[in-house]
Amino acid sequence: MNTKIHKLGFWFGILAFASNVAFVIVQTLQLLRVLKYPFDEIFIYGFSLCIVIPFVLEMLALYYITPEDKKFWGHAALIFTVIYAVFVTANYVVQLSTVIPMTLRGAADEVKMLIQTPHSLFWDFDAIGYISMGFATLFGALALEKHGFQRWVRTIFLANAAVTPLIAFVYFYPDFSETILLLGIPWMITAPVAMLLLAIMFKKNA
Repeated sequence: MNTKIHKLGFWFGILAFASNVAFVIVQTLQLLRVLKYPFDEIFIYGFSLCIVIPFVLEMLALYYITPEDKKFWGHAALIFTVIYAVFVTANYVVQLSTVIPMTLRGAADEVKMLIQTPHSLFWDFDAIGYISMGFATLFGALALEKHGFQRWVRTIFLANAAVTPLIAFVYFYPDFSETILLLGIPWMITAPVAMLLLAIMFKKNA
């Protein structure tokens, strides 16, 4: 069973990593004005949604292989991963299934409250989600050993957690701008690499 969990953790980690990289590419193309509405938002929300289930299951696998003396931290990491999943899924499903279709039909005013704009309801949902992901990697790091390959996974998890204050600043700074958004660039490195290194750890242990 333990070998099976490692294999599942590896493949779910690879899926989460690939989806995250796809999101980063699309986000970059949007900032460079290569992608225009609605395709930019469809791809951004779509690939972001594709991260959720694989990442949850990758972190679930981490919990199952965590030694008993570190189980508390593994469980905490899983709880915050679920919080991330609930808030971002609610946001992305609403944007993809309601906001974008209604906007394309010229009925944006009818769903104005649901549109993710800076400091809106679903903007805050997104913020809670990614701040929770930061806490998930913080507690996940505490569930890992300080030696062997786990040391590298632990380091990148801590690096991703360290980026969380920047993510919070980007979301909650009163005057949002693309310049402020660029402060989140480190996350575009630490998050996918964290998912990848955890997947590689599962592969090595399998």
